[in-house]
Amino acid sequence: MDLSRLIEQFAQVEAESLGGGQMLPGLTLFRRTARSGIEALLYEPVICLILQGRKDTWIGDQSVSLGPGDALVVSHDLPVQSRITLASPQTPYLAVILTLDLAVLRGLQDELAGLALPASDGRSLAVTRAEPALLQALSRYLDLSPSPLDARVLGPGVLREVQYRLLLSPAGAMLRRLIVSGSHASRIAQAIQRLRQEFHLPLGLPDLARSAGMSVTSFHQHFKAITGTTPLQYQKDLRLIAARALLVDRAQSVAEAAYATGYESATHFSHDYRRRFGRPPSRDAARDRAAPVQASGHRAVEA
Repeated sequence: MDLSRLIEQFAQVEAESLGGGQMLPGLTLFRRTARSGIEALLYEPVICLILQGRKDTWIGDQSVSLGPGDALVVSHDLPVQSRITLASPQTPYLAVILTLDLAVLRGLQDELAGLALPASDGRSLAVTRAEPALLQALSRYLDLSPSPLDARVLGPGVLREVQYRLLLSPAGAMLRRLIVSGSHASRIAQAIQRLRQEFHLPLGLPDLARSAGMSVTSFHQHFKAITGTTPLQYQKDLRLIAARALLVDRAQSVAEAAYATGYESATHFSHDYRRRFGRPPSRDAARDRAAPVQASGHRAVEA
């Protein structure tokens, strides 16, 4: 299956959504008509299929380059940076993003028991060429958009197939580790949930390691191996992404955003912000308040 049918469906579902129709559960459509600067955002577990254009995404020592037909699989919550490198009004960047359901993935674990799947540690930011069976399943899901009843009755089964095919794919190695109770990937995911909930607090490495049931040394090693970054940098990235949202969406002052996200000094915050995004927070907020909203309804946060 080529991508032309999915591109047609993208346009149809996008038009329905802009016309007041309800977006399919777990689905986000992303369109961009020009190359971007560096965008900072938080990825939750998703599959992102590129239909047109190109994009680079990275966190710490993990980086991927994506083009048409590539599927990005994100297993853990990750504060990433990305940049769209190929897009134009005539040939916009198009991506279909589906949220992954860990309960569904874990429910498939018994079905996969005994299969001789490739042994690999995997990456939390993994890329694979989308196989025809995966593209067909995604196409069937988009076909459900015109009928809320079809989406409600048939959608869960199609989404289950999508996630089943991801688990079997070369990019599914980290997902396969994640759904095993007590695995390092699962324990790091628990620590990440605490970081997300308490990023504004002064969390220490020993405290995070205890929440994952690991020694400090083991926790730091596995956190870095799985996420590509350190716990301290991960927390700092969460703070900066949250602060940027406060500056842009709530028009808070630099000092208010700094203190709300756990910084004790607005000067320290401004220093970290400039290092991360390449400009002071005050200037960035003024510029990003005029940033366009994407067709999916999500604002792009750029640096």
